Amino acid sequence: MKILIVTDAYYPQVNGVVRTLHETGEILKSQGHTIEYITPQQFLTVPMPKYNEIRLSLNVWPRVSNLINSIKPDAIHIATEGPLGFMARRHCIKKGLKFTTSFHTRFDKYIKLYMPIIPAKWSEKFLCNFHNKAERILVTTESMREELIALGVDNNKMVTWTRGGNHGAFKNPVKRDLPYKRPIWIYVGRVAVEKNIKAFLDLDLEGTKVIIGKGPNLNKLKKKYPNDYFLGEKTNGELASHFASSDVFVFPSKTDTFGIVVLESLSCGTPVAAYPVPGPKDILGGSKIDTLDQDLKTSALKALKVNREDCLEFAKKYSWEETARIFYNNISPN
Repeated sequence: MKILIVTDAYYPQVNGVVRTLHETGEILKSQGHTIEYITPQQFLTVPMPKYNEIRLSLNVWPRVSNLINSIKPDAIHIATEGPLGFMARRHCIKKGLKFTTSFHTRFDKYIKLYMPIIPAKWSEKFLCNFHNKAERILVTTESMREELIALGVDNNKMVTWTRGGNHGAFKNPVKRDLPYKRPIWIYVGRVAVEKNIKAFLDLDLEGTKVIIGKGPNLNKLKKKYPNDYFLGEKTNGELASHFASSDVFVFPSKTDTFGIVVLESLSCGTPVAAYPVPGPKDILGGSKIDTLDQDLKTSALKALKVNREDCLEFAKKYSWEETARIFYNNISPN
């Protein structure tokens, strides 16, 4: 089958959306399917305000329509609500083509943080209208499904689409002796206000805090927290090694819809501290390695006592093969 994925988020970005779409595509290719992408790399782009890593495509019409016509896909999946996704959706509706969508990011919450002047109801209504025209809506967790039902997204169309962590160097990370006082508390992700990193950095914890990632708040936080270690962006083997060599991964975000980094940490045997919010509670809640707590310090201290072997065993339940299976089973051929 020839499957087209339309996404406003793709390489060279490094985030959960990109990882999900890439890993899913690679597995489906290995199974004999043809995967085509429409991404910002094919367009003239400008950086998204407040989120410069994301490039907004400009010359989208009629080019998106022309690309879809030339690709002639058997099924179309629209992964994002940006300019490319919007124009692909418009094309499908105009031509009477079936399509599926996926809900990766609560951009309505991000807009509230970055542009509070915009009424929340506006962005919520846009998201509902965007997705409710799809044949199926792939959402990250059951908690996210409940939140979206409350916004007005059609529950009958939603399918829970899980994630994996078993890719590349995360399968066999190299553990090494990091030059920091233990315990080592690590954060990995975008360094931005929506990630709530300040909640982690403000914790009174023995040992060393290490922050890996880049983003608009990096320089500000480096100045405010000079005793912590900001290592910038790391990928693949180097990132997996830092996970495996740390004692606890602290995930302070309250806005992520899943948190693939949680699975990546567990795949390296490193326990996770987090709030009991959508994403972490769907992955860890009620499990043997559940350390979730409304007090992040309490969660961190509980995580420090978790057996690393239990983390490795737990992570085996989440695979990109299962992610690809759910995706393929829910696309809608025309």
